Amino acid sequence: MKDNYCIIMAGGVGSRFWPMSTPQKPKQFLDVLGIGKSLIQMTYERLLQTAPKENIYVLTNTSYAQIVKEQLPDLTYDQILTEPKRKNTAPCIAYAAAKIQALNPNATMIISPADHLIVKEQRFTEIVATAIKRANEEERLVTLGIQPSRPDTGYGYIEFDNTSNVNAGEVTEVKQFREKPDLATAEAFLKSGNFYWNSGIFVWKTSSILNSLESFQPELHELFAGDLSHYNTLTEQEKVNFCFETCEDISIDFAVMEHAKNVDVVLADFDWSDLGTWGSLNTHLSKDENNNAVVGTHAHLFNSSNCLVNIPNNKLVVLDGLNDYIVVESDNMLMVLKAENEQELKNYLKQVEQKSPQFFDK
Repeated sequence: MKDNYCIIMAGGVGSRFWPMSTPQKPKQFLDVLGIGKSLIQMTYERLLQTAPKENIYVLTNTSYAQIVKEQLPDLTYDQILTEPKRKNTAPCIAYAAAKIQALNPNATMIISPADHLIVKEQRFTEIVATAIKRANEEERLVTLGIQPSRPDTGYGYIEFDNTSNVNAGEVTEVKQFREKPDLATAEAFLKSGNFYWNSGIFVWKTSSILNSLESFQPELHELFAGDLSHYNTLTEQEKVNFCFETCEDISIDFAVMEHAKNVDVVLADFDWSDLGTWGSLNTHLSKDENNNAVVGTHAHLFNSSNCLVNIPNNKLVVLDGLNDYIVVESDNMLMVLKAENEQELKNYLKQVEQKSPQFFDK
């Protein structure tokens, strides 16, 4: 495993998990399952099966470097890579690839978001091993696709050729990436059987992704990888700060994946969620006899059904007559939201911030 390097992407804000997730402590650092581990801690432990701990890096915003160190004390500060500005995933990946290429030209990178929930971890490790094998056989860019369970409009989709009867756990060539669809299109994708969700988990040789960046994003490549001499030296952070100040804000999907012709997908069959919303978390929590998911020792529900309730253990809460609601309390902020209106949460928060800005200090 000495040539395997894992990059945990942990710079997001996770606003759709408000009020638990805030700019000061976003969801990747929270114990959203109530099990005593944050999402980033679970991700780190999972990736230890793929790479030695000295080859695991966290790429995060400068303001989160200390909390990363607190939650992952085994990491050195050199393994916590910081971006001074949020510029989306392509600059982050360009930075990590250039740094690791300077360390080890034979390196293979595994890119994983910090806030995904993966239940069948052994199967995840097997799928990643398949992706690593494919990425090392040829100069291929490999992504993990997730078999869709519903016509979700919140995910991008990966189209592949299913005429060869490719099975779960196997690799096949990507025909194209498709952006987040409307409901009718998502239903058609699901019916066709040759579309998987784009998980945002990638595997490739550092040399392969750098070559692709040079082809499709030459300015970004030149900024981060034109001169590798600064990496792993005292001048690295100064160079990186300049690069992030200068570079374009662009995702790796737009920057590379939608243009490249050397892209494969492993059809993954582990239990996965990107935990983008409270509703997506709800599917992974145990339920009572009325289908309520309750996190909180002293939360008591009466005449209520199909609710998600997340309350601190030191709070006593009594709820009566709620059906299909999300109730979350954290740090003097309370949300009681109809589950069907969850997609409106961002819009609600924009209005709330204007009237109560003191609760949204950056």
